[in-house]
Order: sequence, then C-alpha cells, then structure tokens
Amino acid sequence: MLEDVGNRFTAVLEEIGETVLLFIETLRTIFTSGFKGRLVLEQMSRIGVDSLPVALTTAMAVGMVFAIQVAGEFVKFGAGKVVGGVMVIAVARELAPALTGVVVAARVGAAMAAEIGTMKVTQQVDALYALGSSPIKYLVIPRFIATTLMLPLLTILADLVGFIGAFFVATSFSGINSIDFMSSAEAFLGFDDIFGGIVKTIVFGMLVSIIACYKGLKAQNGAKGVGEATTLAVVHSLIAIFIFNYFLSILFFQ
Repeated sequence: MLEDVGNRFTAVLEEIGETVLLFIETLRTIFTSGFKGRLVLEQMSRIGVDSLPVALTTAMAVGMVFAIQVAGEFVKFGAGKVVGGVMVIAVARELAPALTGVVVAARVGAAMAAEIGTMKVTQQVDALYALGSSPIKYLVIPRFIATTLMLPLLTILADLVGFIGAFFVATSFSGINSIDFMSSAEAFLGFDDIFGGIVKTIVFGMLVSIIACYKGLKAQNGAKGVGEATTLAVVHSLIAIFIFNYFLSILFFQ
C-alpha cells in the first residue's frame, strides 16, 4: 500500500514538473521564435468570442443570486446602504474572476485537450516533429496567448454584467435605494480591486491553456485516451484555479 501511495505521489510530482517545463518552453519559444498571428487570432475568436454567452450568463445569474442572499440579510440588520459596495467588491475580487475561469476551463480546456489529443493519437503531432516543426509553436503558443489575453477581457465584461444583475435584484426586489446602492459601490470599489481580479484571470488563463495542452500532448491509447485526457484537463485546471485563487487573494486583498 505504501509503495502504491509513493508511486502515485511520484507520478503527480513528475506531472507537475513536466507541466512547468512545458510552460517555460512555451515562454522561451515565444520570445525567441515568435508566434503566428493568424493562429492566435483564430484561437482568440474561439476562446473569447465563443465563450462570451456562457460567461456573461453565468456572471449575470450569480450576481443576481448573490444579491438576493446579501441584500435580504443586510436589510434585516439595517445595513442596506452598503449592499452596493459589498456586491461590487465581491464581483470584482472573486465572483467574476473565479467563475469566468471555471467556465473557460470547462469549455475551452476540454476543447483544447480533445483537439490536441486527437492530433497526438493520430500521429499528426509526430508528423510535425518529422517535418522539423515545433508542436509548441503551432499548437501550444496560439492557445496560450489567446487564453491569457481573452480571459481578462471576458472578466471585465463579467464584472459589468454581474454588477448590473445585482443592482437590478437589489433595487427591484430587496427594497434597496438605487442611489444608496451606487453611492456605496463608488465608495467601496478601488482600482486595486479591479486590478487584482484581472491579474487573477491572467494567471488562470495561463494555467488552463498549459494544463489542457499538456494533457493533449500526453494523450495515448486512441479515443479512450483522448477522453481521459479531456477529463483530466478540466479537473486539473479547476483544482489549479482554486489553489492559485487562494494565494492570489492573499497577495492582493489581505
């Protein structure tokens, strides 16, 4: 039993190390060999524009639900005037960055791992090596750059939509005065809140893209292996997001 636990622990450490090495190699290739702008734009459309409906819908729904919970309790204790400030901080610091990262990890991470994994098991990746081309340059870098750029933009829109949803629910159903709501939001919200949330999503974008690409490149055993790689890409991306979210929150907001 101890040997089995040790082997699993060693495998986890090896996987983390290989993922970090892929991240370093990706950065090195970007700065030494550049990247294909057309491929990056194509991935930005697939990752950013195509994810827009689900990301904004999620932000709107969560903002409205959170407003129901917070506004009702604050009004009971006579603190209705600060609901707007509490909501805008919660959305900017945590709700929009974390939920947008989760949505992108679930949708985009799975697609990346499946696409690259299919290319791996059908030997298209090996063909790139045979032709003297770098799979990192043509497969990993466009997805890495696109995810890192588009996730913060999606988060900014999610901030706005989530706040609008919270404002609508708080003022329409919880009896919060709209002027008080906006005044407290303006008083509470600072540049550091927005900046911290955006930096979070830059890190989340890097994590999702690197983990998904790594899982895709390691896929094997045909269709079954591609399915396993896709599942692990999503699961590991979500775990990484939650872990890094904790440490980034301490860094920016403690």
